[in-house]
Amino acid sequence: MKEDFMSKIRTELTGTFDEVLRWFDVNDDKLYHAPENGGWSVAKILEHISLTNKYLLILIRKGTIKALERSRTQSYRDMLTDYDLDWSKLELIGQPDAFRWHRPDHMEPSGTVSMNDIKRTMQLQVQECLDLLDQMKDGQGVLYKTTMTVNSLGKIDVYHYIYFLVQHAQRHLVQIQKTVMD
Repeated sequence: MKEDFMSKIRTELTGTFDEVLRWFDVNDDKLYHAPENGGWSVAKILEHISLTNKYLLILIRKGTIKALERSRTQSYRDMLTDYDLDWSKLELIGQPDAFRWHRPDHMEPSGTVSMNDIKRTMQLQVQECLDLLDQMKDGQGVLYKTTMTVNSLGKIDVYHYIYFLVQHAQRHLVQIQKTVMD
């Protein structure tokens, strides 16, 4: 079972961010077009995804360290027997308008960071997620939980946080499609 959820997270992480990263290669007209409704341009959406990843990775990194520390003294194998990532609850995060949420100001894009810098940062963030999954390849990530207030998710483990990061990007891929079609 552990291999199933780990494989799904890894596959969705790489697939989602492959799609996100393709948006850096669109022409400037699409990249910087601001929708008439006052929404963000594709460039600002990409910056926002990277900013959100930055803050989620702080929690994911901390959680990974704590989970690995706990795995040295706590048994977790039994926790994996009936482990469920609760996919449906997390997949709501990837659906725009599925719930109300006001993002923190520090995740507001400035529009001043170069697209090359944002792309490179995002590539490093994805690689870090993959590296952290590798570090917790035996299921250790179930040992550390912290509260996620978005959509009242409550206490979630490190794997849930990584999957949240993926779903957040999915949410904004839908937004990008709408922006380009505007």
